[in-house]
Amino acid sequence: MKKVVVGLSGGVDSSVAAYLLKEQGYDVIGLFMKNWHDDSVTISEECPWLEDSNDALIVAEKLGIPFQTVDLSVAYKERIVDYMFREYELGRTPNPDVLCNREIKFDVFMKIALQLGADYVATGHYCRKGTIVNTDGSETYQLLSGEDTNKDQSYFLCQLSQEQLSKTLFPIGELQKPEVRKIAAANHLITADKKDSQGLCFIGKVRLPDFLQQKLKPKKGVIIEVPAEVEQYNRTKVNFETKEEELAYTAEKPVYQISDGKVVGEHQGAHYFTKGQRKGLAVGGTQEPLFVIETDVVENVIYTGQGKSHPGLYRNTLFVTDEELHWVRPDLAIKVDETMQVMARIRYRQALEKATIYKVNGGLYVDFEEKQSAITEGQFVAWYVEDELIGSGVIA
Repeated sequence: MKKVVVGLSGGVDSSVAAYLLKEQGYDVIGLFMKNWHDDSVTISEECPWLEDSNDALIVAEKLGIPFQTVDLSVAYKERIVDYMFREYELGRTPNPDVLCNREIKFDVFMKIALQLGADYVATGHYCRKGTIVNTDGSETYQLLSGEDTNKDQSYFLCQLSQEQLSKTLFPIGELQKPEVRKIAAANHLITADKKDSQGLCFIGKVRLPDFLQQKLKPKKGVIIEVPAEVEQYNRTKVNFETKEEELAYTAEKPVYQISDGKVVGEHQGAHYFTKGQRKGLAVGGTQEPLFVIETDVVENVIYTGQGKSHPGLYRNTLFVTDEELHWVRPDLAIKVDETMQVMARIRYRQALEKATIYKVNGGLYVDFEEKQSAITEGQFVAWYVEDELIGSGVIA
């Protein structure tokens, strides 16, 4: 009998994943990850992980499977929290959920599971795994989007490797969310009606600004409103000698000076803000809401523009350096001067958009057919062929 360790988070998705695996005849063990107990940075007044671990324990008892809690807080602090603070300080916007999966769930946690004699690790992610049998008998694994297009979470797993995928199962990837809740209710699982967590990747409820303010000190600066007519948006068309020159040009983001606009307010620290953000600016009196179009953490200035369609929010092209480039399918990786038509997204919940990827020396350009709003450094871009996620990278 194959042994599977399920990451029981105390939510409905992982509960049903454990139930289905047991039904399929696996020897199932439930493991709850405790990722936080750093008192120097409080997460919230509530203690969600206690409630979640209790719910996970009750589910394990109901299913009749062994259960234990593993404390991964040291690794979590080093690999996720410290990284997040560093990135925000540099004016970049990290994605903790993608990092958690790469660094914690499918690395530290997976190693613990394998030490327990597990053949596989299973999670409650809405995505699927495909297996291609090669002519030499070896296997290539595919990361496929979940059948429930509203809940598809393949983007969060965009940094997984073939090795990690080989030992992973996604039991609910074929299901729709309402079906998952129905299965939980039919089997009297305590998590059947539990709300999905919206917090920082399996820590629970946390307001990011509050969290950041505990390590990144407030620093007063100005908010500048940049009109839609500044010269940065009217660059003359250039005749390029190579496609690479053209891509480098379209990937360039506008550079602003305080003199490009007018002071409309004050902020408490440019490092608390991210491109495309509307909330938290506390500036009134404009015809349309203000959106952050750029942050300058060195000068501590936030540049904003009026309205969702402000040209400062839009670009066609982004760049990923070789160091940050990752292929889930290394066999499909393109070489220098090669291109590939893909569908891509720059954030979770975004519809897939047509793009072309171009490999150059030092990295890879992702060139979207349509301009994309708020391309943000530090976030992940992921690209797909049909319903398979084949690669990803951190936006430079």
